[in-house]
Formats: sequence, structure tokens, C-alpha cells
Amino acid sequence: MSEFAGRQRNVFLVDDHPIVRQGLVQLIEQEPDLKVCGEASDVKEARASLSKIVPDIVILDLSLRDSDGLELVKDIRSKYQQLPVLVLSMHDENIYAERLLSAGANGYIMKQAAADQLLVAVRRVLAGGIYVSEKVGASMIERFAVSGRVQSADPIDRLSNRELQVLNLIGRGKTTREIADNLNLSVKTVESHRQRIKKKLNLHTAPQLVQFAVNWYSGHH
Repeated sequence: MSEFAGRQRNVFLVDDHPIVRQGLVQLIEQEPDLKVCGEASDVKEARASLSKIVPDIVILDLSLRDSDGLELVKDIRSKYQQLPVLVLSMHDENIYAERLLSAGANGYIMKQAAADQLLVAVRRVLAGGIYVSEKVGASMIERFAVSGRVQSADPIDRLSNRELQVLNLIGRGKTTREIADNLNLSVKTVESHRQRIKKKLNLHTAPQLVQFAVNWYSGHH
């Protein structure tokens, strides 16, 4: 029995894989309290659709072909303050969950999670709650328990959100120009980010940075 009575809640999907969207539609449409009101395959489509329809929740993939979901989360939060966002991702949640919640997401769930767990996450976020896995929740509580944020041993945690985006795109084989276009930045700014990433990760050359980025990206997919 659904925990929601009354009207169906409208779900908007953002994922650049049609098969994934199709699976999500089938899962959601089986639920009496949920229905899919729209779909988008990239950030541009999502922005255009959300200017016309107002769903009850957005489920979005973190890795989109024209940008990444972090930008869309920030965009949604600035334009539609109360619209809940659940991020669905292949990425290691230990790295991304905290960043996305800080950016305004209401929940983060791995694509590998079971279907019933996704529905739990959707309903928790719709009810005004925050959803992360128990493992991540415990880890975040532990890190904040001692006077705020505890310094992590993982060098990736030293990167800012923007630097992590740049590293992600380097790992996907994008050139500096493509990264600049993708993130709406100048080439000079992207170069500055690359230099800061190298320094923070103790890498000395451009090839070392590319190798690290490719290994890191492939290890989180």
C-alpha cells in the first residue's frame, strides 16, 4: 500500500540513455501514486521542459552528455527552490553524495540499487526528507561528528566541485576547449583549474593528469 493518498505525484526524468529512461518509466508507472510527466535526455531539454511543466520531483542522472548533473541541480535549486531533486548515478556515492546535497539535491542513489530502493528514495524525497544509502549516511555523520568536517585522506576530496567536474571531463577524453564549452567557461579558466588539480593531486605533467583522470573515471563507472 502506498504511503501517499490522493493525487498522483508527477515525476520528471533526465537521463541521456533511452533504455534507462524506459526502465524508469516502467518502474514508476506501475506505482499507483506516481506517474512520469516528462523526460529529457540533456540539460538543455530539461531546462526547456521545466519552464513549461512543474513536476513534484526530478530524477536526474549525474553524467549527461552535454554537461553534468551538478550544474542542473544548482540551476533547479536557484529557479525552483522547493522542487525536490533525486540524483541517480553510476558514480561512487562516497565522493559525490555530500557534494550534491551541498549543491541542493535532496537525495542520491546509485544506479546499481534495487528497484524497490529507488521507490523508497523517491517517496522519502517527496515527503520532504533526504535520501542517501545507510553506508553514506553513517560516513557523513561520522565525518561531521568531530567539530565539523574532518579532513579526508582521499586526495579527491581536496578538489572543489568545479575541479571535480573538470577532472571528470578530462577522464572522459575531452579537450580543454571541449571542457570550456561544456561548462561555459573560458579556455584560460579551464587551464587554471587543470593547474590547481595537478597541484592538489601532486601531479607534475599534463600526461600524468590525463592518466590519473582516465584511471579515476574508469574506476568509478
